[in-house]
Amino acid sequence: MNPRILITEDDTAQREILTDILMASHYDVTACATAKAALDALRQESFHVLLTDLRMPEMDGLELLREAKALRLELEVVVMTAYATIQTAVTAMKEGASDYLAKPFDKDELLVVIAKAIERGSLVQENRHLRRMVADSVSLGGNIVGECPAMQQVFDVVRRAVPLTCTVLILGESGTGKELIARHIHFNGPRKDKPFIVVNCAAIPESLIESELFGHEKGAFTGADRARPGKFEAADGGTIFLDEIGDMQHESQAKLLRVLQDGVVERVGATQGAKVDVRVIAATNQDLRRLVERGQFREDLYYRLDVLPVRLPPLRERVKDLPMLVAHFREKLGPRIGKPAPKVGPDIIEAFIHYRWPGNVREFENTLEQIFILCDHDAVRTEDLPEKLRIRMPEPGNFVLPPGGLVLEDLEQDLIRQALARSGGRVKEAAELLGLTYKTLQYRLKKHEIERKHPQE
Repeated sequence: MNPRILITEDDTAQREILTDILMASHYDVTACATAKAALDALRQESFHVLLTDLRMPEMDGLELLREAKALRLELEVVVMTAYATIQTAVTAMKEGASDYLAKPFDKDELLVVIAKAIERGSLVQENRHLRRMVADSVSLGGNIVGECPAMQQVFDVVRRAVPLTCTVLILGESGTGKELIARHIHFNGPRKDKPFIVVNCAAIPESLIESELFGHEKGAFTGADRARPGKFEAADGGTIFLDEIGDMQHESQAKLLRVLQDGVVERVGATQGAKVDVRVIAATNQDLRRLVERGQFREDLYYRLDVLPVRLPPLRERVKDLPMLVAHFREKLGPRIGKPAPKVGPDIIEAFIHYRWPGNVREFENTLEQIFILCDHDAVRTEDLPEKLRIRMPEPGNFVLPPGGLVLEDLEQDLIRQALARSGGRVKEAAELLGLTYKTLQYRLKKHEIERKHPQE
């Protein structure tokens, strides 16, 4: 696309000459006789350069310059004046002009100034874009860092989500930073001055979830001695963050669906609903599609939630980010532990890379804090690492398939029993050895009907 030039010149002959020169040089030109017409054009279209006379009736060039920059901050402005003085040029530059032309000027002078303005605008736009890419590729509000392609994709989606009010579904394993993402979206968006209400759906008993979310009227159930608004009413005008949405029961899912469809909340015991304006951000570490297939999660609710999905990768899939995460947490944890955080060398980073981090970034931060507190040296040594980081699990390529083959479920059960034996029956430690989350191992213990010989939790 040819660069677009907007000319504002009240002298008809001069306007036509400028138009002919620039069009002959392959610029796309729009010419206006008044500042008002130029502002109307700017409101409807974008231009690379505004070339304007300073002396015009009704609205002069300086006023047009101010109005134009308010409409299009990225617009380059070149002013023309037959009354060229140092003061005129200084005033125009202070108001945001990139250059000026003193009448009379020749064709070559005009083309050089216009070309410089276009080049300057292109460089400014490119620098702004690069700065935003760098900032977004390595950090999100200073709390979530990463430069791997998967995290850059996360930052791109989150940046798009911030100015909107649509529902966001954040997917990721425990400890990947789902609540941090939700907080970033809310506190950088149009509802930042309104409430941000967090609800952990897995932590609320099934019998209380509806009352917590939607409120209740006086006498709705035993102990309801007064009317009480729910979390949705408390979040009116702001955002509600529904963590662990996959654990919500079917009846509550139906009520949530109504809120998403109609913006209506009905308290327990009420005869009619109340309108609320709430942005919903939901999160889960479960596979909602699979839950839908099993009939454990409503399909219509799933599609209502899955408007703008954000998929957070587990830490084991972004090990290239570990050096950056170490630097981030060294700076963050130093004040917390009351001393400068020790240095972390390549050998320690290598140990971090070979561990699966089932608790993801949350576990990584907690582990680093423990290491930093206990380390009495300027740099972390191998002996300062917890046992889980010193045990090297066999690489997948070292496993030899038995001649008669194997049953994967039997292998899984055997590995779980070995991990329990090594951890003394402690499920949390066994989960870490297996590279699983605590919840996942609990589920597999139940699935395989494996009992702990020495339960200590």
